[in-house]
Amino acid sequence: MVVKCRMHLDPEGRTVEYESDGTPTYEDALLSLGIIPDIVLILFHGESLPQDKPIEEDEVTIVVTESGCW
Repeated sequence: MVVKCRMHLDPEGRTVEYESDGTPTYEDALLSLGIIPDIVLILFHGESLPQDKPIEEDEVTIVVTESGCW
């Protein structure tokens, strides 16, 4: 099974398309993009998602909680 998720990186303003086989978590996706999971919030329709949640949503917003982290 192929998992796809569009991730909007805020405040950077960049959007990335994540795609993986299996059942990746948001932590897996963030690490593959070079983003430290512990310094961001993952939001889906304004609700925070845990980083260890398997990716099921097709689009999320990633918000940095610490400055200068990208």
